[in-house]
Amino acid sequence: MAREAYLVPVLEAQVATLKKKTAVTTSWISIDAKGKSVILDVDKYAIMRRVQVHARDLRILDPMLSYPSTILGREKVIVLNLEHIKAIITAEEVLLRDPYDDNVIPIVAELKRRLPQDNLTCQDQGEEEEEHPSARNDMDTEEENEFPFEFRALEVALEAICSFLDARTRELEIDAYPALDELTSKLYLCGQISSRNLDRVRKLKSAMTRLTNRVQKVRDELEQLLDDDDDMADLYLSRKLAGACSPVGSFSVPSWYPPSPTIGSKISRTSRASAVTVEEDNDVEELEMLLEAYFMQIDSTLNKLTTLREYIDDTEDYINIQLDNHRNQLIQLELFVSSGTVCLSIYSLVAAIFGMNIPYTWKEGHEYMFKWVVILTGLLCTSTFTSIVSYARHKGLIGS
Repeated sequence: MAREAYLVPVLEAQVATLKKKTAVTTSWISIDAKGKSVILDVDKYAIMRRVQVHARDLRILDPMLSYPSTILGREKVIVLNLEHIKAIITAEEVLLRDPYDDNVIPIVAELKRRLPQDNLTCQDQGEEEEEHPSARNDMDTEEENEFPFEFRALEVALEAICSFLDARTRELEIDAYPALDELTSKLYLCGQISSRNLDRVRKLKSAMTRLTNRVQKVRDELEQLLDDDDDMADLYLSRKLAGACSPVGSFSVPSWYPPSPTIGSKISRTSRASAVTVEEDNDVEELEMLLEAYFMQIDSTLNKLTTLREYIDDTEDYINIQLDNHRNQLIQLELFVSSGTVCLSIYSLVAAIFGMNIPYTWKEGHEYMFKWVVILTGLLCTSTFTSIVSYARHKGLIGS
């Protein structure tokens, strides 16, 4: 019994150690509204508790799973999966996965540069307010209409993915157009196609197909968002946070506001705007303009790829026409050779008849018939050859 009592805690310790080992941690970077960043090496459960997101939404950001490009609006977060950009945006911070990836490092730098822009604006407005108190109302209006934090982060992500895909498209165009022109020029001049050029064009076409699918997924996601106002309204995290924290219809500062005049003025403005927010929950014009701008950019990239695909299809049609032309020439040559063979067969038939070693009475004293036989056989062969060629031209087997 004592031995069994000793084994139980050992097994529990082993199970606890095993759980710690099986907990997979991933690298995240947290960037707040001031541009400050913190590297987080945590597992998915810590991220779920931090931003209050479900596991099914977090699974979308798993690079091991092939999920399409997605922009999801949840109660307190925006889940963003755009190619290599896998981020969770809240009203206060941005969590970006794999911050050490080569494609993600420029995005981190851009977020640090552009997210704290509103703080600088507020400082400048504070200095102007001390000098010009009459401009306070104008500044209040500007602060109420300032771009929300989540939209600034979303704009950086959309700009990065659109620029990334457009750069890949330009690189593909630089490689594809010269290769296609070289393929057609060699076919026109030399009448033959290099297998090396064909393999190069095949790889470029495969790369174009994959890139087109990637661009199409991003475009479809933006188009789906633009078609649904409710989905766009779900992306207004600051509006939902202000509606949850501010009493609706209250136009005065409540007693539970903090004593700080700066915070109190901000909460007062949020409280004044809350009544308008309740009436204009579906007012998504600001986000719609943002999404439309990048939708037009990604649609332009897709048009470039469509033009490239049409150019490749035209090149394939041209090559097929040239190959059909060469094939027809070979058929024509084969027809001529076959016609000549038939004519020679007629000569061979006549020669075989006259060459038989059989005694005939009409052979004696009729040597002058030899030349007439040769002439008639030649005319018969010529007429046979002409008839075959005319029939082939009539059926369209050879050109005129």
